[in-house]
Amino acid sequence: MVTNNIEEYKGVYVFAQQVDNEISGIALELLGKGKELAAKLETEVTAVLIGYNVKGLADKLAEYGADKVILVDDPELETYRTEPYAHALASVIEKYKPEIVLVGATAIGRDLGPTVSARVQTGLTADCTVLEIGDFPLVAIPGQEQKHNQLLMTRPAFGGNTIATIACPDNRPQMATVRPGVMQKIAPIAGAKAVIEEYNPGFTPNNKYVTIKEVVKAVSDTVDIMDAKILVSGGRGVGSAENFKILEDLAEVLGGTVSCSRAVVDNGWKPKDLQVGQTGKTVRPQIYFAIGISGAIQHVAGMEESDLIVAINKDETAPIFDVADYGIVGDLNKVVPALTEQLKAAKAEKAAN
Repeated sequence: MVTNNIEEYKGVYVFAQQVDNEISGIALELLGKGKELAAKLETEVTAVLIGYNVKGLADKLAEYGADKVILVDDPELETYRTEPYAHALASVIEKYKPEIVLVGATAIGRDLGPTVSARVQTGLTADCTVLEIGDFPLVAIPGQEQKHNQLLMTRPAFGGNTIATIACPDNRPQMATVRPGVMQKIAPIAGAKAVIEEYNPGFTPNNKYVTIKEVVKAVSDTVDIMDAKILVSGGRGVGSAENFKILEDLAEVLGGTVSCSRAVVDNGWKPKDLQVGQTGKTVRPQIYFAIGISGAIQHVAGMEESDLIVAINKDETAPIFDVADYGIVGDLNKVVPALTEQLKAAKAEKAAN
């Protein structure tokens, strides 16, 4: 499908990822951003809901900003598999011709997005941190047409050492994947009811349909750091896995959760699911403690939207202090236990009163 008639493509579409009949948080975040983009283009935001017996999820999508829900419901879609899901989303794009398609950069989205973009012959910008409507080229170039109302997709490039703004001016749809936690949901619209359009392109299993023998769910007793209100995050400067005990003590008195930088995961001190940053998770807690973290751009990209950032580092020139609301220059082995004791005392005094 070569998209020559660009003016035929209208609307902002969001892939509404669901797993086990539960809408993923990233879908609701993308609806919030989609609503903002659609307003600038004077169009609507549509959720594409793919699965089996998932019609009951449509109203929730309406509550979070979907003007319409396109429902592709079929037994072949009960569990995610690349081929039937790619067929479903590509068929929706070919039939309805959306101008923009947003997909969450989850394990599913990172598989689905590129497959679909190749199938419908358009580009895809992965792991976007900013999406906005504007002109491309950004600055007019003599002798070259400057196109308006383009989706400008911004993402870290070259290992996070620079930021690139990318557009797809000559093909439609304009497609992007966005990491969870980067965009914000809207406040739910109470009582919203979905306008549902059911569409089934037909599913004929072929040699690209894998057979699922068994689904084994990972069991974890740790809090997802993306949901935590308070994060106590440690970096290479903590020194060892054992030394994270002082961060755990601080997190306990605060009712927070421990997280870490990539260096900590690389050293085997903490598991990958606690990693904050460009190659980890994007977090937006109310308070973020950055302890023994230098503040490389790859880490900052994952936590700079925190409401309040407190940095503790013995190097007063550490870049983390550039994004911190409060900074303490000192030895974390002395500062953190002292802070923990002060907070314990304050908590005890409050309880006594």
